[in-house]
Amino acid sequence: MDNQADSYRFTSQEVLCPAERKAGKTPCCSTLKMFIVALSFAYFSKALSGTYMKSSITQIERRFDLSSSLVGLIDGSFEMGNLLFLALVSHFGAKMHRPRLIAVGCLLMAVGSALTGLPHFFMGRYKYDTLRHHPLRPMNLYRCVSLSFPECVKDPGSNMWIYVFLGNALRGIGETPVTPLGISYIDDFAKAENSAFYIACLQTITLLGPMFGFLLGSMCAKLYVDIGFVNVDTVTITPKDARWVGAWWLGFFVSSAIMLLSGIPFWFLPRSLPKQGKENKELPDTQQQHPGITSVHSQKLTDIAKGFLPSLKKLLSTPTYFLLLCGSVLKFNSFIGLLTFKAKYMEQQFGQSASRANFLIGVLNLPVVAVGIFLGGLLMKRYKLSVVAGAQLSFLTSFTAYLLLLLQYGTKCDNIQVAGLTVSYNGTPGISHDKQWLFSECNRNCSCRAEEWDPVCSENGITYVSPCLAGCTGSTGHGKHTMFHNCSCVLLTPPPAEGSASVTLGQCPRGADCSRSFTSYMAVSVLSSFINSLGSTPGYMIIIRCIKPQLKSLALGIQTLVMRTLGGIPAPVYFGAFIDSSCLKWGMKKCGGRGACRLYDSDMYRPMHDATLCICTVTLSLSHITYYLSF
Repeated sequence: MDNQADSYRFTSQEVLCPAERKAGKTPCCSTLKMFIVALSFAYFSKALSGTYMKSSITQIERRFDLSSSLVGLIDGSFEMGNLLFLALVSHFGAKMHRPRLIAVGCLLMAVGSALTGLPHFFMGRYKYDTLRHHPLRPMNLYRCVSLSFPECVKDPGSNMWIYVFLGNALRGIGETPVTPLGISYIDDFAKAENSAFYIACLQTITLLGPMFGFLLGSMCAKLYVDIGFVNVDTVTITPKDARWVGAWWLGFFVSSAIMLLSGIPFWFLPRSLPKQGKENKELPDTQQQHPGITSVHSQKLTDIAKGFLPSLKKLLSTPTYFLLLCGSVLKFNSFIGLLTFKAKYMEQQFGQSASRANFLIGVLNLPVVAVGIFLGGLLMKRYKLSVVAGAQLSFLTSFTAYLLLLLQYGTKCDNIQVAGLTVSYNGTPGISHDKQWLFSECNRNCSCRAEEWDPVCSENGITYVSPCLAGCTGSTGHGKHTMFHNCSCVLLTPPPAEGSASVTLGQCPRGADCSRSFTSYMAVSVLSSFINSLGSTPGYMIIIRCIKPQLKSLALGIQTLVMRTLGGIPAPVYFGAFIDSSCLKWGMKKCGGRGACRLYDSDMYRPMHDATLCICTVTLSLSHITYYLSF
């Protein structure tokens, strides 16, 4: 019993390395820098997994035939799982073996990511809406009659999105201990002047995760969903098509493997470390200098539980912390809504493919944010900025970023010209949510269905919902190279010089003006992201310095809990609902019911995005003003 009691006085690494402990050396694998390296990899992994989920939103929406509001709910399931355990883990975890709790969290995140991608193997092959040649007619005669839809057979994978929901929620549960326990662990054992710098380095390395997450999303979105199982040459749609679904499932298995590896080092790290600068002292002496860090063997869980409510009361009674919490909720709502549907906005507003949108976010926006966060931490360390000075810096950078974002209000693209939806069949501009507008004298005798979506482009720049609705009667070629001829509806609009009444598969590309607008949009977005990120680390340090040391872990946990409850969960849902309200053409499921949206009204979509930008930056500026006034 005496030997067992003595072993409790030392960490697991000291027991494993008795020779080094007796010699007064630092225990193997127990330095603060090693923990920071391990935590950085864990942050990188969880950020990669999270951003890959957001980069795959469009692919999941189309594959499962969901609305934007429902796919927003699936995205919010991460926060639902996270908030179930966040407060308890933040409070109890601070008194327990924090590295091992982080290791368990990494394991759960790996399982959750794998579960998210698993439905792909049980859903069968993806079948997109398309019009086929009638088997009894010659190939050169494309009838001006729509095929009847096949007999209703419910898709066996129609409800498989529930597993994506559950997998994402499990990933949220696993993420619970990583942030609050990791940050508090660093701040407990690092020098006060080094803590901000270490956290800045951690956040900078973390931003490599989103960068690689979006790049992984870009690569997978470029691959066809059933790659390896179907002949890609037979696929008649391209990545810019509203029906295209990339290999969304592949990235979840990649992120699962990376997450599993990231948790391995934490199983071998000790529960406590010597205070930085005092590494040669005995560990029990270090623990005496930190009365808030007590052994789980000397403190019962019931005693820890009794202290939860008093600790929470003290935390919420701190004015600066409470103001920070209120500002963070407003800011997080806008930020999550923008991040979740940023790639989708670039697709719909500027005609970019999902692959290119994710690629540009990964290689342009995120690297400058990483540099900005690192420079912000470096400024705090170099000039030893106080909390008040940090609040001033955060306010200045966020307000400047807000002024820059005002320039985005002038960057826009007009609606793509779609006959019967955004323009009439004679080319007159107009917006219609009525399916009867899809019919005209030129196709009224063709027995077309309003539910069809197989767009074709004419040489005059107008897109038609289907060859049938374009009034076409003949076709040549096959696959992606099919052309349709003798299209009566095309003759209603003035054709270009030497034009014809023929159409090709796919929507018409956007003009050069739209490309210039997109370049301006990206330039402003990158510059404002960099300036805003300069104040990220100073703003983050406010919460750590405005509360008592023993409440740091709980404070970080409660902040994350409140932000995700009031921001992370509802924001994707109501943002998705706003986006759904601007849909002009819905897809249809096999057995009826609304599927995924095929075309949005850009004139309605853009004001909602711009208003979100304004709310995000204004609340960020106001929150930093309140921090400054509270001191």
